Amino acid sequence: MPAKKAATETTKKSGKKLTPAQRSKVVRAARRKNPLIEARRRNFGIGQSIPPKRDVSRFVKWPRYVRIQRQRRILLTRFKVPPPINQFSRTLDKNSATQLFSLFSKYRPETKAQKKIRLTKAAEAKAKKEEVKTEKPLVVKFGLNHVTTLIEQKKAKLVAIAHDVDPIELVVWLPALCRKMQVPYCIVKGKSRLGQVVHQKNATALALTEVRKEDVSTLSDLASSVTDTFNKNFDLRKTWGGGKVGPKSIAAQKRRAKAIAKEEAAKKKQLSSQK
Repeated sequence: MPAKKAATETTKKSGKKLTPAQRSKVVRAARRKNPLIEARRRNFGIGQSIPPKRDVSRFVKWPRYVRIQRQRRILLTRFKVPPPINQFSRTLDKNSATQLFSLFSKYRPETKAQKKIRLTKAAEAKAKKEEVKTEKPLVVKFGLNHVTTLIEQKKAKLVAIAHDVDPIELVVWLPALCRKMQVPYCIVKGKSRLGQVVHQKNATALALTEVRKEDVSTLSDLASSVTDTFNKNFDLRKTWGGGKVGPKSIAAQKRRAKAIAKEEAAKKKQLSSQK
């Protein structure tokens, strides 16, 4: 075989023994040059050539919670979603959300460790009979019941609601209450992001009641932009969601339309031939 000869010639020239991979490379190169040797297609049957690596994630059995998440996502695009629920799919834009979270991070409540240090200092001062000046802490308020009370009392200056609260019935009424009490609100992506602000795993809603002097202008700008986007946005609370047809249904509709058009063309041809 000329290909094998080429491999032996290369070993003689170099004086080194070729590895199997190098040898096969040389043989393949020689075969390409030789027009008499035909290229054979690889056979990936059992006991034949090794098949190439491919993505098998489609065949993976995902955990149940992942499957439920994906099924719910598809169902929300297929079914007709009423406006009160559909409004939670329209969240705050990225720039405004970044500004909002940077403001919230300035007013994070104290951690357990910080609270322990503060209480020990207060106890030591009390033991020494010293006066301790305590200022009212300006922090983000959290907890659904607490936030609701603040909205009802019109103490909340800005309210952020998570878009992925489950079940949605927990917060579905909150935007309507904010509009009624004329409190600026916004719907933000991620209950976990809201939870991080207040040292919790998740948080349904956060509210700001007071801020320091240097942040008054930032809060007022955010409140005005949020009011235009959410509170005064009439389309947001009147637009239905979902109703999108899947790819299989679209293909079936096209086939049906094609068959109807074909039938109509055949009828027209028949009528014209009769005349």
